[in-house]
Amino acid sequence: MRIGFGLPNPVLEVPGRLLLDWARRAEDRGFASLATIDRIAYPSYDSLTALTAAAAVTERVGLISNILLGPAYNPVLLAKATASLDQLSGGRLTLGLGVGSRADDYRLSGRSFADRGRRFDADLELLHRAWAGAPVAGSPFPVAPPTTRGRIPVLIGGQPELALPRAVRWGAGFTIGGAPPEMAAGAVKAFREGWQQAGGAGQPRIVALTYFSLGEEHTDESLHNLRSYYGFLGDWAEGVATSAPRTPAAVRERAAAFEETGIDELIFDPTVADLDQVDRLADTVLP
Repeated sequence: MRIGFGLPNPVLEVPGRLLLDWARRAEDRGFASLATIDRIAYPSYDSLTALTAAAAVTERVGLISNILLGPAYNPVLLAKATASLDQLSGGRLTLGLGVGSRADDYRLSGRSFADRGRRFDADLELLHRAWAGAPVAGSPFPVAPPTTRGRIPVLIGGQPELALPRAVRWGAGFTIGGAPPEMAAGAVKAFREGWQQAGGAGQPRIVALTYFSLGEEHTDESLHNLRSYYGFLGDWAEGVATSAPRTPAAVRERAAAFEETGIDELIFDPTVADLDQVDRLADTVLP
C-alpha cells in the first residue's frame, strides 16, 4: 500500500506559500502523491489551482484530486484545465471525481443539483472525448491541449453501487473519502466483486482518505478545523472530528487497518496547517 499526503488546501487560514513548501517537503520525504479535497462554498483553495502550483515545484510526486465535485464545473472548462495540468505536470495527474452531497456548492457555481448524477455521466463522456483530442460541444477545434497519455486516469467516488458502472465504463478506479477502515473494507469488497462480475479489465486502482494530526499542541486546531468543515453534518461532525488519529501509534494502527482492506493507496489528509505535519507523518508511516 502506497502512502499519499493531502495538501492543506481546505484547512482554514493557510498562507498560499505554505502549499508550495508543503508540496516540496512531501516529495522530498517520499510520499507517493499529493491530494486535494474540494468544496466551493468554503474559504478553501481551488483544487486544480493548488495541484498546478504543486506540480510547478515538484518533479516526481503524483497529483490527485480526491475528489473534485465534477458536475459543479462546466465540463468544457474542466477538460481544458485538467488537460493543461496533465501537460504541465508531465502526466502526473489522476482526476478523482464525484457528485458530492451539498446543494450549496452547486447553487454558488450556478449548476443544478437535482440532476447532477445524470449530468456527471454526460460530463465523463465529454471529458474523455476532449482528452482524446476530439472537438466537443460544437467547437470546430479541440478545446484542450493533448493529454500525455491520450486520457487522464480517473477515480470515481461515491457509493460502490453507483461508482461501479461509471468506473467499468471508463476503466477508472474507486476512491473512498473519510470512511473508517471497517466501513471502507465493505466498500472495497463490494467494488472489487462488482468489477469482476461486470467484466472490468485488470485490477481497478482503489484509494482511501483518512484525516489525522500529530502533536498534542495541534489537537485543538485540528478539532476546530474538522468541526468547521463538516459542520453541515450536525452531530455527525463531532464523530468525524474526534475519530481522526492524533498519536504516532494511532496513525500506524490506522494505516495497518486500511492496508488490511487491500487498497492500493492511503492518503493522510492534514487537519492543521503546520509544516511539521509532513515530517511527523513521514517519520511515523514511511520506511
